[in-house]
Order: sequence, then C-alpha cells, then structure tokens
Amino acid sequence: MPEMILKETEKRMKQTIEALSKEFTSVRSGRANPKMLEKVKVDYYGVETPINQVATVSVPEATQIYIKPYDKNQVADIEKAIFAANLGVTPSNDGVGVRLSLPPMTEENRKESAKKIHKMAEDSKVSIRNIRRDVITQFKKMEKNSEISEDDLRYYEDETQELTDKYIDKIEKNAKEKEEEIMHV
Repeated sequence: MPEMILKETEKRMKQTIEALSKEFTSVRSGRANPKMLEKVKVDYYGVETPINQVATVSVPEATQIYIKPYDKNQVADIEKAIFAANLGVTPSNDGVGVRLSLPPMTEENRKESAKKIHKMAEDSKVSIRNIRRDVITQFKKMEKNSEISEDDLRYYEDETQELTDKYIDKIEKNAKEKEEEIMHV
C-alpha cells in the first residue's frame, strides 16, 4: 500500500512537470511557434474548435506563422479568434489564409516573458509541495492507525522528500532552459 502511494505520488509529480512544459510553450520566445496557438478556439459552425483542427498551421519563416483553413470560408473566423485570443500579434488575411508576423521581441518583452516563466515555475513548485504534504499526511494517518511503523513513516517521508526534491530540480532546470531561450537574441 505505501509503495503504491509513492508510485501514485511520482505519477502526479510527473503530470505537474508535463503540464508546466505545455504551459511554457504558450510563452512567446524569439521564434514563431505554432504551439502559441494551442489555446485559440475557432467558432466552427457553432462549435468552439481548436485552431489546429480546422486549419494547417505552419512556420514559413522564423518570425511568421501561416494558418491555412481546410474550409476557405473559415478565414474570417480564424482571424476573429486570433484577435479574441489577445496574443499580441495582428493577423493579416490574404483571402486564402491568415498570416501572423511576430514582431521582434524587445528587452522589455523578454523580461516580461521571463517573469511569466518564473511565475509558472513557482506555481508548479507549490503544486509539487502540496502533493508532498498530502502524501505525508496519508502516511501519518497510516502510522496512527498502526498500518505502518514509526520507522516506516520516517522512511516514506524521506522517500517522498526525495521525490519532491527531484521534481523541484526538474522544474528549476526547465525554467532556466526556457528563460535562456527567451533571453537569447
């Protein structure tokens, strides 16, 4: 039972890291990245649909994203959805698709993006620590109910802390890498 709890704990911590990595893709770095459009939903015949399901998203240049809808009647809807998503870029409609030209990032933009990265990383660390707190509480209840010994409790607390340290280090490493990517001119 305690071993299963540890496995579940590690699984939850891995999911936190995966969610953080996904969040990081939404933060703009110096290059065009189609993933920045992941949260954009297009009104597709009355249904809010992810943009990548109604169009092909490509990166013809390092600072451009081109969105070509499968249905040409959707060009205006895609343009409207991008405006609504408030991505900080102005879409241009060429009749066939929508082009996003990303302006070069200023030092101020880079610092703002780095702040976002730090906030996301800090939120993920809090999540990891909350998972640790919940699990240690579980182990303490088990010890109180005589399901595990006091020595076992200490062992499982140490194991949980090791997992916590491991995943917090991963968060810090990922945040540092993303920040370097953003600050790289």
